[in-house]
Parts: sequence; C-alpha cells; structure tokens
Amino acid sequence: MTDYGIFDSHVHLDDERYNDDREELIQALPGLGVKRVVNIGADMKTSQNTVDLANKYDYIFGAVGVHPHDSIEMLDEDIDTLAKMYNDNKKIVAIGEIGLDYYYDSSPRDVQRKRFSDQMALAKDLSAPVVLHIRDAYEDALEIMKFYGKMPKNGVVHCFSGSVEFAREVLKLGYKVGIGGVLTFSNAKKLVSVAQEVSMDDILIETDCPYMAPTPFRGQRNDPSKVLYVARKISELKGISEDEVIKITWNNANSFFGILD
Repeated sequence: MTDYGIFDSHVHLDDERYNDDREELIQALPGLGVKRVVNIGADMKTSQNTVDLANKYDYIFGAVGVHPHDSIEMLDEDIDTLAKMYNDNKKIVAIGEIGLDYYYDSSPRDVQRKRFSDQMALAKDLSAPVVLHIRDAYEDALEIMKFYGKMPKNGVVHCFSGSVEFAREVLKLGYKVGIGGVLTFSNAKKLVSVAQEVSMDDILIETDCPYMAPTPFRGQRNDPSKVLYVARKISELKGISEDEVIKITWNNANSFFGILD
C-alpha cells in the first residue's frame, strides 16, 4: 500500500515546455513528495501522449479527451478512439479535459457544446469520471451537466474559476472542485471564498502545469512539486495543517479516480 503523499490531480507533462528535461523532472517527483499525478489530454495527440506517459511511469495516471479549444478539430470517430484508449489502458482513469471555454472562444460555441455533450455521453457509457474545463460559460455548462445528471463516477471542475453559487450547483451534482495556483494570487478573492466554502472532502489540488504557477513563481514554468503552495494556502484558509490537506486530498483523488492501492 502506498503511503500518502502529494497527489497533483491535473498536469500536462507531455507539453513541449518539458522537452529538454522531462525525464529528469518526472524521475525527481517522488523525492519531492509528489507520489501521484494525473496527466491530462487536450486533443487526440496529447491524449495518446498521456497513454504513453502513464504506461511508462508507475506514478503517472491519465485522462483522455478533447479540450473545448480543440473541439473544432474533433471528428465523430474520435469518440471511438477515446473509448478504446480508456478501455485498453488501466492507467487511464478519466475522460478529460472536456468542457466549455467562452473566454478565448478558440472553437465556435455550438461546436464546443456538441463535443462537450458527446464526451459526457461517452463518460456516462464508460462509467468514467470526467475532468471539466469551464471558463466564462457557467450557465451553458450547468445546463449540459444537469442534462447528464449525477455521473456514474462524477467529475471534477478543474482550475475552478466560478462563483460560490456555481460551486454549490456543481457540488449538488456530485462534482469535486479542483483548486490550483490561482488560489495564491493576490487578486483571487472569489476563489478564496470558494475554498473557504467547499468541504475538504470535495477538494482536489492541482498545478495545471506548465501553466498557472503559484505565487511566488507566477509567470514561470510550473511543475507538480509546486502544488505544495496550493496545499499551504488551503491549510491557512481552513485552519488545518499542511500535512492534513495533503492527506485528505490524496485520499480524495485516489477515491475519485478509482485508484486502488
């Protein structure tokens, strides 16, 4: 049985920003206290990269899916490919990241909604957890989430950026809240309120690396070891020890992703 440690629930270690030192960085993680990570696909190529990484390292798990930015490129037959990736690889533990992003609008909104719905239906068929990316699209996202109801294995809204009210709605549907480096930013008042409101049992911690590096590393390349800064901020807000935050979120993530020791 693996002793508890830091569980970074959302990483992109296949990103090109790690091309020069990926192997070294990944091999160093256990020594830094990072015992498990979930690498997240954002399109078909990065989903395959995720399968490869998860099969190479014991402590890397994966999610496969198409991000709203890339939904314009998604083909109908990609659903079958994602299903095969999930079914054929026991280290693939979720469908994601999927959702809606109306901040960048990189894909037309109707296409985003269709591909989000397609992948929610896939996850429901597979009884797989979902990892959601939702930005400035809270009303439309909730409509789709409510249409599918409580998912067989529920989901997480990663890099949560919504209001306390939105958090309450997603919690009612059985979803977890993913909290990352934004919590450490000086202008993160809304997320601080969410972190204070949400029970520790409903929180996953994440880096979303190489993006969203916490203070004092803002603007630099992020990596899983920096999720400790997120845990530290949560411990301050909740009035519990950093170690307790790490232990609870370790248990939350393993339970959510169905990873059995």
